[in-house]
Amino acid sequence: MSQERKLQVLRAIVEDYVKTSEPVGSRALLERHDLGVSAATVRNDMAALEDEGLITAPHTSAGRVPTDAGYRVFVDRLSTIKPLSRAERAAIRKFLEGAVDLDDVVNRTVRLLASLTNQVAVMQYPSLTRSTVRHVEVVPIGGTRLMVVLIVNTGRVEQRVVDAGREMTGLDGEQLVRDLRTLVNSRAVGHYLADVPSLLAPALQEVAPADREIAQLVIHALEDALVEQIEERVVLAGTANLARARADFPLSIGPVLEALEEHVVLLKLMGSMAALAKDNAVAVSIGSENPHEALRSASMVTANYGPSGVGGLGVVGPTRMDYPTTMASVRAVAHYVSQLLDN
Repeated sequence: MSQERKLQVLRAIVEDYVKTSEPVGSRALLERHDLGVSAATVRNDMAALEDEGLITAPHTSAGRVPTDAGYRVFVDRLSTIKPLSRAERAAIRKFLEGAVDLDDVVNRTVRLLASLTNQVAVMQYPSLTRSTVRHVEVVPIGGTRLMVVLIVNTGRVEQRVVDAGREMTGLDGEQLVRDLRTLVNSRAVGHYLADVPSLLAPALQEVAPADREIAQLVIHALEDALVEQIEERVVLAGTANLARARADFPLSIGPVLEALEEHVVLLKLMGSMAALAKDNAVAVSIGSENPHEALRSASMVTANYGPSGVGGLGVVGPTRMDYPTTMASVRAVAHYVSQLLDN
């Protein structure tokens, strides 16, 4: 029995089942696919695939449907992911380039992914632990007040206002602001946010004693801005798509919806998949492979985005999913989000 032909039959079963949602029989396979073998050979191949646990009969005298293991073999055998068309890529780029800030990027991304895949789209905010400082700005805003602005390489911007306790106008005040700005940037730019506090602490010794209190206020404000406030957060779109796939869930979509509401569950799962999605790869977790019980009737397709993979994005849907198209969409959107944040 040819292993390659057997896998060809598996691929045909997966494609037909995804398209029709009906169990697939040997006659249908012969009618829809040019397998070049007899009906008896196809039946033998299907029997072998069933013995290996790659397909199963949902009920007596029915056709066959892929199992989680069958989907896994199918996904792993995808030697290449078919790229999106030029028009699709241009539409993605144009839609994302219209974003005005990081929140808008995230919201546009999940709406776009949900539309492209007809699944539930999920995006994690950029992780501060993997982000670096792009620039720090110190700006007098009148009287004794200074604004400390932190700009991260992922596009995130944090602002803090401090009271310097003395007027920051005039030549001396303006010179002090310039010196503090230069000092902080020389120590912080290009470094991971988690490392910045320890890098800034010795900087106080480079400030004149009379100005150290103000420098301390600026450094404390910057450290406060470094605190991870919105990192542990995901945004979803397209939950209604899950409801339309209700028939693909054996019992109820309730547990899946509840799991989607538990952001800590999604973050943990995306974190575990991030290691698999390196080097522009797409990670796929299918059904029983998901560690969370409520998601074992669903599949998740994710990719990392941004410099050093600062976050993840992807989709959640039934195991009966168009994996090639979904994987291509997730990879393309992650690519364009990365380009956008890198500018």
